[in-house]
Amino acid sequence: MDNYLEIAGTCVGLIYLWLEYKASIYLWIVGIVMPAIYIFVYYEAGLYADFAINIYYLLAAAYGWLSWKYGRGGKEDAASALSITHTPPRIYVPLCSVFVVTLVLIAWVLTEFTNSDVPWSDSFTTALSIVGIWMLARKYVEQWLVWIVVDVVCCGLYVYKELYFTAGLYGLYALIAIGGYKKWIQMMEEEK
Repeated sequence: MDNYLEIAGTCVGLIYLWLEYKASIYLWIVGIVMPAIYIFVYYEAGLYADFAINIYYLLAAAYGWLSWKYGRGGKEDAASALSITHTPPRIYVPLCSVFVVTLVLIAWVLTEFTNSDVPWSDSFTTALSIVGIWMLARKYVEQWLVWIVVDVVCCGLYVYKELYFTAGLYGLYALIAIGGYKKWIQMMEEEK
């Protein structure tokens, strides 16, 4: 059964990625379904941080939907809608701080309280994903660069954990994230 869930999660993940590439608000709806599936896949594989991040993804999908729908002004209109932008430089120090603190905290929890055999790599991808999903919800173009790193590391981690369909999905994610970055740069320029 786990294999069927993994395949289903992979298929839903491809839809999610396509919607993200297109900067479609509907990615957030799919962003509820995909983590609901992967909660079970990652728990069974002993990837406890990835299991936990999918609970965060469920909550982040609601935030992302509201953020993209109502934007800055809290109203559903074109003037309030979030535009694709560069990450403001003042945000980098807080984002790096969140990443480092989260990385260390998750690694400590996994090392002390679980039987995880990959606590640091699992923590790394989880902590960086927390930053990446927030950047996506704010429509910062550099979120794609974060996802490229996450996807490459995840690909190797999932091969190690013998989650081959998921590893293939993340390998594809990494390739498409490069195109997504270019696409969002183009869309950002067109919006100006």
